[in-house]
Order: sequence, then C-alpha cells, then structure tokens
Amino acid sequence: MKNAQLILSKIEHDMLVNHLKLSANLSEFNRKKLGIELKSARVLPEEELPADVVLLNSEVEIQDAESKRTFFFHLVDPKKADIQNNRLSIMSPIGVALLGYRPGVDVEWEMPNGLKTFKIVKVIRPVEAVAGEQRV
Repeated sequence: MKNAQLILSKIEHDMLVNHLKLSANLSEFNRKKLGIELKSARVLPEEELPADVVLLNSEVEIQDAESKRTFFFHLVDPKKADIQNNRLSIMSPIGVALLGYRPGVDVEWEMPNGLKTFKIVKVIRPVEAVAGEQRV
C-alpha cells in the first residue's frame, strides 16, 4: 500500500493544524504535504478510531525503504521524549510524518538528513487508548 488517508482524532488533528501554522521548522516540502493531508483527513471520535492507527502513545515499528533497517519507538508528548529509551516526541519529524497512518503505508517525509520513505510495519496502542480513555 503506497499512500493512504490520514485517520485522526480531534486531538491529533488540532495538534497537527497548530503545528502547521506555528512551526518554523517545517520544510517547504513537509508544509505542503501536511497541508494537503490535513485537508483530506478523516477526523473520527476516539472510540471509532481503528486500533492500529498511529496516535499519541502508540508504539510503532517502521522500516527505512532504502536501507531496510527497522526502527521501533514509542510516540509520546514532547515533555516525555527520551531518545535513549526510544521515546520520541509526537512533534518530531518522524512523529508528525507517521501520525494518522496504519501498517502497510509508505510515508515519505523530509527529515533533517534528506527525503526519506518509511513503511509502517506495526502499530501497538495501549489498551486504555484503544478503549477511548484519556491518552495524554
């Protein structure tokens, strides 16, 4: 599966809209891409979100399309980010790129070291997040 529509809760949708408006760190490529994706995003009530969509507190396994290296990390609130323990900020370039997508999707995003494509291999969300309880 190459591209897919973003599926977000209102929390993540609003977070990305604000990021698009306020972030001076977004490259022109990422700014355009995120703007287009947000216009066509499906915003669902939390209880209707698929269990395998990437959201805040998701554990995500991705594969770099070029090197085939696999990475595993937990997407967290920026204040809880800890790279040493694979806890990446949801507002990091890779966090923003993956939000709202599901396994099997190829995500292309401009990273600090250039344009990269990652395949989402696996997404695990905590049971309480899937059940619609407070995620933050």
